[in-house]
This record gives sequence, structure tokens and C-alpha cells, in this order.
Amino acid sequence: MLVFAVTLAGAAGALLRFAVDRMVRARLGPHFPWGTFVINVSGSFALGLVIGAGEHHLTGPSIPVVFGIGLLGAYTTFSTFAVDTTAFLQRGEWRPALANVGLSVTCGLGAAALGILVGGVI
Repeated sequence: MLVFAVTLAGAAGALLRFAVDRMVRARLGPHFPWGTFVINVSGSFALGLVIGAGEHHLTGPSIPVVFGIGLLGAYTTFSTFAVDTTAFLQRGEWRPALANVGLSVTCGLGAAALGILVGGVI
């Protein structure tokens, strides 16, 4: 049953990622990977919430598995972040590459930490 729940949550996460990326690209354009940035930062916060709540026994043991691995594992995308950054570097576009790495890592870590903090008190 847990495998089925993770599978369904993964499908939902992939669809959510697709929708969020499209929405962000439509608003901000395709020149910088803002869609991937928004997805990874919001996913880091959400995973922090799930983990924080789980560590404080505010959820059952299957919630971090279903939402952390299934939904958020399919929603977030390190591989797209890596490919986007590499593409900038291959084109000699150092500033957007460094901005992508700096913003993604800094904001992602901050969002995860905030999520863990908030998840522990919900």
C-alpha cells in the first residue's frame, strides 16, 4: 500500500512541477530558469515542513515517505538545475550561471531550514 501511495504522490508531484514551471515561465520568460528555481526552493521548504513535523512526531511514519519521496521527490529537480547551469557555462554566460547556483543553494538551504523550524511547531 505504501508503494502505491508513493507512486500516486510522485505522479502528482510531476504534474505539479510541470504546471508551476509553465506558469512561472509564462510570467517571467525563458531567459533564466526561474521555474526551476521556484520549484526547488518551494520544494525545499515543503520537505523541511514534512521532516520537521515528522521529527517532532506530529505526523505518522508514512507521511514523510509519501510526501518527501513521492510528491516532493518528483516535484523538485536537481538535474534540471544542473543542466541549466551547465548550459549557461557552455555558452560562456558566467553571471547567470553563478546567479543560478548562488540563489538556488542559498535560498534552497534557507527555505529547508525555515520549513524544518516551522514544521516542528505546527
